[in-house]
Amino acid sequence: MSLARSVRLSVAALACAGLLSLTACSEDEEPKSATTSETESEVPAAEPSEEESESAPVEGQPEWALPAKTDGDLISTFTVGDVTIEAYQVGTSIATDDGTFVDSETKEPLLAKGDELVFVNYVVTNNGAPVDLGPNLVKITERYDDWEQLIGMEGSFDTALYEEHGLTVEAIDYTKFSEPPVFTFGTGETYSIAHNFRYQPGSPIGFEAEIVPVDAAGQPLEAKRVDGSGRGKIA
Repeated sequence: MSLARSVRLSVAALACAGLLSLTACSEDEEPKSATTSETESEVPAAEPSEEESESAPVEGQPEWALPAKTDGDLISTFTVGDVTIEAYQVGTSIATDDGTFVDSETKEPLLAKGDELVFVNYVVTNNGAPVDLGPNLVKITERYDDWEQLIGMEGSFDTALYEEHGLTVEAIDYTKFSEPPVFTFGTGETYSIAHNFRYQPGSPIGFEAEIVPVDAAGQPLEAKRVDGSGRGKIA
């Protein structure tokens, strides 16, 4: 579907971070193991009030991150190096505009206004040593098994659609942004990032993730790149 608009949106767009997201709301539930199919949700705890959500970020978040979102149904767990990624299916919305890309044969938009979108939230945890990241953070992409286009799956940047699910378009709190663009991801820290794409219920899906550390000036260290992948199924 891991510099992604202005210091807010142009940096994330140039880094191709995809669709980023999050709010403060985390529920206490037992960890779930990796799966390649829909997992059953446990009985949810009482929803915190808006005031509680805003004042209770996930423990161990990086200082630069927006409050993490951990709701949804777990559909996959996979690793990239020392980093664990949990993919949660959150909900669906209707696309409000056509996407940018078109089918190579039909010339119809790959994502059309009125298409149903599914939102997947990725909870990303560093289990290893601290690592300095650029605005891409841990880059994550997704692809249905039957996706035949060379280009990846497109989603919507409509912030109102994210808000329907309590998500945001960014993972980074750019009010705390400073140059150079170096975001230290510490040991045991967690952030979340959400993407959306066309909804295909019952479809197997693959996830790809990459970590490219940066130096003190924010320049990528490609020789230290780490890749990982996982599988799941959209409910």
